[in-house]
Amino acid sequence: MNILVFNCGSSSLTYKVFKLAGPETIETLLSGKAHRVGVKGSAPSYIENTYEGTTQKTEIPLRNHGEAAGFSLDFVRELGIPVDLVGHRFVHGGNLFKNTAFIDKDTLHKLRLCLPLAPIHNPISLEVIEVARERLPAAKQYVAFDSAFHSSIPYYAYTYCLPKKIIEKFGFRKYGFHGLSYSYVINEAARLTGQDVKKLKVVACHLGTGGASAAAIRNGRSEDNSMGYSPLPGLVMSTRAGDIDPIVSLYLMNVYGLRSDALMDILNKESGLLGVSGFSSDITDILRRFPDDADEQAQGRLAIDIYVHRLKKYIGGYATVLGGIDMLIFTDDIGAKNPELRGRVCGNMGWCGIALDEARNLAQTAGEEAALISRAGSKVKVVIVPTKEELVICLEGVRLLQ
Repeated sequence: MNILVFNCGSSSLTYKVFKLAGPETIETLLSGKAHRVGVKGSAPSYIENTYEGTTQKTEIPLRNHGEAAGFSLDFVRELGIPVDLVGHRFVHGGNLFKNTAFIDKDTLHKLRLCLPLAPIHNPISLEVIEVARERLPAAKQYVAFDSAFHSSIPYYAYTYCLPKKIIEKFGFRKYGFHGLSYSYVINEAARLTGQDVKKLKVVACHLGTGGASAAAIRNGRSEDNSMGYSPLPGLVMSTRAGDIDPIVSLYLMNVYGLRSDALMDILNKESGLLGVSGFSSDITDILRRFPDDADEQAQGRLAIDIYVHRLKKYIGGYATVLGGIDMLIFTDDIGAKNPELRGRVCGNMGWCGIALDEARNLAQTAGEEAALISRAGSKVKVVIVPTKEELVICLEGVRLLQ
């Protein structure tokens, strides 16, 4: 059996085809990733496809995730690889989905009801689902949810301080996201360091080219996540504002007459790194680029400083919540591949036991393998773990079939 998995990030689309060669044997037949989907910046969008040890990179305009999924499916068809089952990552299942589910008419209806909960992610995931269903009508399809891992967050951490009647009527609460990633990286980090994940206090940072979050994890269970009811709050992200005083939104609407849909676009698509820098939504792009314009240089430096400050604040806060930390994990494209950013974040964090080995850190730029980058004797083990959300989604499909 071959399982095709799609993983939509806000500015990327990863896909993999897994072959179930036996009850406990899973092989990767084909993998690919569309980068900088819909991203505004100096670098072009492109797709990388890896098959039988060879990687092919193609620069191509990618306006949306539906187009990226179509190009990926074209490549699968060209290679003649049959697909029996298709799995999709869906960020926010709200109260309608607690577990992985097969896609049928009822599921599609409920997924559409969830679209407003994650206005950047859920619509693009549904877009890819519809493309895959159209192109692969004979293949059974299913969805795995990013919010499920954080169902263990205690009530005092997920409850908003709103009137009880409003919470009961509308169901407002913190959910937390990037759960598929966190469930994988904490176990891989524990395996790398020879520790028991059920005895660790971990702060994990999922830093992507689109979304970013931090999580406090005790004994393998989530205790808090920087995101909330939606994936908007928390860290500074590529185009998302992260934490912001809600009164700002009310002023923009009530005083300056901004429509709610326009405000949604500003907070989700025009803010964050892009909003502050003015020229790019990619932290790597901002770190490497030195605009001729002095104002652009200043704004770029400001964007970096805000990004680092916000992340350090969450790491320190979660260290306090957990009563200390045993491990700090960096994952996803920015976390696993950007040593300069990791160095900035870990600087002056000795007060909570973080001591980075500069040579080890600088040597890790590919982000393809898990690596320990803390100094010998560091109280906190600092670990890079490339996330494998697609494998987790694949395993969810196997479990669902069983």
